[in-house]
Amino acid sequence: MREIRTSAKAVVVRDGKLLALRLRDADGVFCILPGGGQERGEPLRDAVRREVTEETGIDVRPGELLFVIEIPKGESFHRIDLVFECEYIGPSSGVAPHADTNQEGVEWLDVATLYAAPLYPSRLRAAITEHCAGRRCEVYLGCESEGDPEIRTPPSLAPEELASATRYTSVVR
Repeated sequence: MREIRTSAKAVVVRDGKLLALRLRDADGVFCILPGGGQERGEPLRDAVRREVTEETGIDVRPGELLFVIEIPKGESFHRIDLVFECEYIGPSSGVAPHADTNQEGVEWLDVATLYAAPLYPSRLRAAITEHCAGRRCEVYLGCESEGDPEIRTPPSLAPEELASATRYTSVVR
């Protein structure tokens, strides 16, 4: 039986840009949300705060749970990502960031063009875009397999929605 691992991930949007980790593997460069594995006895919000600071050197304030996505293949365990909206606080003064395996750096992806970005799991592209445009979306995004392409087509954003997504700054509710 495969182990199930919970992972706390962060959606940090500032001035229309999404915080992401840039990684490289044999297939090239791609991006993921910052965050990682929850430790035994650690509350999820504490896990996302700790992981974001460790990986990026940025302090955040976790807010509401936005999305749940499962990644049952591609790793030795079945991963369940719990994605939280997080408010950008600023550079961390107490923790020096350290890169994860294959991590090349930190990147701010333009929310308005997220569909063209190499963000994985790819199902997050539509969900984050819709969230930043003020649209309600499903919390449970389903299962994504390794290399699973985005199955939904990009929504047609009205000019005012596109402007809203570009100006969007994450605020904890």
